[in-house]
Formats: sequence, C-alpha cells, structure tokens
Amino acid sequence: MGSAFRLIVGVPGAALITGVLFLFMSAMIANRDLDLDEASSVNINVTAQIEDTDLSSQRKEFQRPTLDAPPPPPPAVNDPSNRPALDGVRAQVPTINANLSIGSGFNPDRDAQPLVRIPPQYPDRCQGRAGESENVVLQFDVTPDGQTTNIQVIDTTNSCFNGAAVRSVQRWKYQPKIVDNQAQWRRGVVTQITFNLAEE
Repeated sequence: MGSAFRLIVGVPGAALITGVLFLFMSAMIANRDLDLDEASSVNINVTAQIEDTDLSSQRKEFQRPTLDAPPPPPPAVNDPSNRPALDGVRAQVPTINANLSIGSGFNPDRDAQPLVRIPPQYPDRCQGRAGESENVVLQFDVTPDGQTTNIQVIDTTNSCFNGAAVRSVQRWKYQPKIVDNQAQWRRGVVTQITFNLAEE
C-alpha cells in the first residue's frame, strides 16, 4: 500500500517539477544574447606534434671501467742471516726401566647381570597371617642362556610367601656370565624379595 501511494503521488510530482525546470531554463536562454567574437574564440588543436630527437647528440662513447692494479709482490729477502733456524730443539729421550703391562684397555669378561625382574604377586592366603613386611631370601643359578634354575629358599620370615617368591624368580631373565668370550654358568646368586602389605 505504501509503495502504490508513493508511485501515484511521486510520478505526477516528478513530471511537474521537470516541466517547471525545463521552462525556466528555456526562458533564461531566450533572454540572453551572446556575442561571439573571433577574438574571443578558442582554438583547440587536437593533433599532437612529434619532434624528432637527435640521437647523435645522445650517443656517448663507451668507456671500459678501469680495474684496480694488483698489489706488488713483497720484496725478496736475499740476506741469509735473516732465515730462521730449522734445527729445532734437540733433547735426549729418557729411558724408563719399568716393566708395565697396560693391556688392551678392554675386558670382555663380566658377571651375570639381570635383564628382566618380574615382581611377585602378594598371595591372598597370606594376608591374614602376615606382618607389614615379609622377606624371602633365595639362592639360584643362571644358565649360559640367561635362565634361572636350582631355586632354593635359604631364609624366610614367613613360609607362606616362599611359593610366590620362587614363582617370581623362575620368570627372571639374565645376561649370562662371560669368561674368555664364552657364556658360562653363574652359580650361587643370592637375592632377597620383600613383600609389603601396605603396597597391596
């Protein structure tokens, strides 16, 4: 509705204003007399004039740049007294009367070393009759393959934990003992396993 109203009112209003302006401008042109004299006329030349440039005046002689001269060589010294002595310092090498055997510095022999130590599981049947900390001391051998064998309990604070300690040591892995670059048995390895009730 608003756009239709603006169209109905705006189109006749615009036509009326355009007509009034047209009549006003035509009246102004009709009342003004302009005298155009030739003196007041303006000449506009559209064609551009190209002037030839003299290239001979712009051509210059090409000159190569002058390079710096290399420095002169150092003067030669012909005085033989100015030469350094090439004899050096002469000294007698001392003799040492000692029989030392330093060896090669590398000893491949080594004792058995643990690789994998699996901690034991706290036995459920021992919880009611165990103290806060129980210890089991074990003795075993290490084969040339790094396996544990001949596992024996040599001391314990509670025999209820002996089985769990033995089962744990059975799963341990070792680097075998090396003597003269050969894997050997390592016998009599002693270890202690501690069971703490607070950790469970």
